[in-house]
Amino acid sequence: MDRCDKVSLQGESIMRKFLWASLALVGVVAGAGALWEPLAATGYEAPKGTYDVEIVRDEFGVPHINGKTDADTAYGLAYAHAEDDFSTIEDVVAMTRGRYGALAGSDGAKVDYVMHLLGARETAEKHYMELSPEVRAVCEAYAAGLNYYVSKHPGEVRLSKLFPVTGKDIVTGFVLRAPFFYGLDGTIAALTEGKPQPKDSAAPMTPIGRDPDLNGSNAFAIAPKRMADGKTWLISNSHQPYEGQVAWYEAVTHSGEGLDMAGALFPGSPFVLLGHNRNLGWTNTVNRPDLTDVYKLVMNKAGDKYRYDGKWLPLVTTRVWLPVKMGPFALPVPQTVHRSIHGPVIKNDKGYFAIRYAGIDSVKAVEQYYRNTKATNWDEWSKSMSIGGVPATNFIYADKTGRVAYIYNALFPDRKPGYDYTKLLPGDTSAVMWAGPVGFDRYPKIVDPASGFVQNANNTPFLAAGPGSEMDPSAYSPYLGIELGMTNRGLRATELLAADTSITPDELLAIKMDMTYSKQSWVGAWMASFAALDLKDAPELAKAQKLLAGWDWTSDGKGSADAFAERIIRFGARPHWLGDTMPDARNTLQEAVTEFTSRFGRIDPPLGDVQRLRRGNVDLPMLGGTDALRATTAWDADQADGKMRVKHGDSYIMLVRWDKAGNVLSESIQPYGAATTRPESPHYTDQMKLFVAGKYKPVHFEWADAVKHAKRRYRP
Repeated sequence: MDRCDKVSLQGESIMRKFLWASLALVGVVAGAGALWEPLAATGYEAPKGTYDVEIVRDEFGVPHINGKTDADTAYGLAYAHAEDDFSTIEDVVAMTRGRYGALAGSDGAKVDYVMHLLGARETAEKHYMELSPEVRAVCEAYAAGLNYYVSKHPGEVRLSKLFPVTGKDIVTGFVLRAPFFYGLDGTIAALTEGKPQPKDSAAPMTPIGRDPDLNGSNAFAIAPKRMADGKTWLISNSHQPYEGQVAWYEAVTHSGEGLDMAGALFPGSPFVLLGHNRNLGWTNTVNRPDLTDVYKLVMNKAGDKYRYDGKWLPLVTTRVWLPVKMGPFALPVPQTVHRSIHGPVIKNDKGYFAIRYAGIDSVKAVEQYYRNTKATNWDEWSKSMSIGGVPATNFIYADKTGRVAYIYNALFPDRKPGYDYTKLLPGDTSAVMWAGPVGFDRYPKIVDPASGFVQNANNTPFLAAGPGSEMDPSAYSPYLGIELGMTNRGLRATELLAADTSITPDELLAIKMDMTYSKQSWVGAWMASFAALDLKDAPELAKAQKLLAGWDWTSDGKGSADAFAERIIRFGARPHWLGDTMPDARNTLQEAVTEFTSRFGRIDPPLGDVQRLRRGNVDLPMLGGTDALRATTAWDADQADGKMRVKHGDSYIMLVRWDKAGNVLSESIQPYGAATTRPESPHYTDQMKLFVAGKYKPVHFEWADAVKHAKRRYRP
């Protein structure tokens, strides 16, 4: 669950063009003495709190929060998270108010534009009272916890008048960010630039908008009959950026009302989003069904009405102002957003295009995540899943009874037959409009397979449980838009799990850390294209070809070709994921040779010298590969010494198991540490050595255990 780098949303490629012309207006606006706002925060009055909560920090600085009520726990979680990463939480809150540009400049303003375009704030305000009283209380308590932190640390606030925040701000954050996990940002960016929408150029039924460099995740659930130790195992290995608004934060929560959960969450979430309670657990991997439809509107000459079922309907047009940081001020840039009966509308040189997407005009995701954490058995958990709030992402489930399950979760549009929904649709007829998603009963799912295991690594759901236990593709409507793509990770996971009928814990962890590429995967064909090159006229390239020919098909750092092969794989990963034509092999080989020669003075440097995990004063070799189960998905190549800093891939990893008596035990690890943006803290980098070594730390799930290992115990 990017996304992340530039504008801090998963898979971010949002709006690279819309703002540029508007920025030219800034000078005019400023010169005319238009509105502006200072960035320095003003004083803040401390609110009166009514929450009762205690926080324990364990030996790794992980917060354990204990409250009498769920709301108490949410209040404490907000305070603890702010202690470790207030600046990122402030970014998220600014997004929910349409003020991120005042902090992040033009890139932030792009996010603000999308917030207005999708009507995220309006959706939260319109449907807020439809959430249960319990969920509203939790969101409001979380907001109160942030407000209290600000009252105690006013000097950390960068943006004036942003606080106090409310429960509606927290819900708006869910509404805004959820669609970007299945690629809505790619559709918006393409339409804004007048380009074909991503799914038009992708492989059949694999519509993709997410940045391939920010994709990933592995998940495994193994039933007791498959495990040599007789336990039920769940391995959570969601791949997220190591920093930013969708980097995982670890916490353990306890409540007298039953909000007992260990796992991870994103900044701005009032509860854990994946992990386990005493009875059950789940994790997520990104999936990519076709959840977005684009319509070409038929407009009148004035451009203020569109035709729909023979009638001319008014195009709803709103003027918004985007604050853009310019030095010590945020200057307003005007933008216009449009909306039709279909949804948001984008105007470009080719006309007006409306977007309809999964989760549109809904706040149910907040309710569903909360209910998931409160579930005590499969019936309660599946009932929560049927709420239909989380727009996309696979769910891998396990519980203390030994049940394992895989749900290909998505709010599939209930499309009407007769149209090709992978293409541009006519916007003047209701025949192609869908009112809502299909029911949970139509979701592809596998529950208690005969194989005894389920897995997903961003691959098609039709390879999830091994021979004899797979779903039949013909049983599902093509209008669901289910992906057919395959990753090396998915192939390797299934190959390894299916080959062993009595898996030991060590063998299972070795599968999770597997660094091998299958010759049956896309990597096999990609490497074959280099072996087939005739390079008699290019000795330098022939040398590189020979190096690749001797590669051992792993990224474990033991072979001399590992680093170069990994660079070649990285060149192919993006087009493979997008379903595009693969690059020319000779040109790719030349580019890799030139790059490595320039960076390292050789084409065969050790992988551990090239690929590094870096933060603060810690600099460690990081093994693994782009599409290996031990994942190093994305590099930051802008390092002074030319090396590659891993910034995405294996991130928060959690190992959960239930014994025959139903007792739960778990371990976890993060790439860096619990103190996300606090360099002065010993927990800023204290998990890095364990992480690169593939080792784990204990999760002190029970409150008494947390207290026993407490290094700090306090009440906010």
